[in-house]
Amino acid sequence: MTIGEMLLPEFDRETASTRKILERVPEDKFAWKPHQKSSTLGKLASHLAAIPGWAAVVVNGHGKKSPDAASKAELLEVLDRNIAAGREALATANDDYLSQNIRVGADLSKPRAAILRERLMSHMIHHRGQLSVYLRLLDVAVPGMYGPSADEK
Repeated sequence: MTIGEMLLPEFDRETASTRKILERVPEDKFAWKPHQKSSTLGKLASHLAAIPGWAAVVVNGHGKKSPDAASKAELLEVLDRNIAAGREALATANDDYLSQNIRVGADLSKPRAAILRERLMSHMIHHRGQLSVYLRLLDVAVPGMYGPSADEK
């Protein structure tokens, strides 16, 4: 089993949880933000929808930047497109290639596989957590990610 194939079950679980929370984003609140320094709900949700596509960027060295979604339907289309691209990249990734270091920032170099874990999986989880707080503040029921949420008990 390749590194990419080993990452696929986690990728599938995390992207399914990401879809669950993005399905709850109220379209009429895309411009809302909880604080002056915060991103808008629409920008945060769009960023979260883009993250699964980063697997293709890490594996293939290129990808398309998605513009911020203007509707929930567009948000979910972007997510689905990025999940498909990310899955394909992980499924076809070569272990030798994923073991090679790439530069991340000015002073840091890490293997591509580590970047997939940190900059893709952990980053996606982090922003889902932020989005769950946004939804809670808007009185939107928060879906469970690793078991039921307080709204699902």
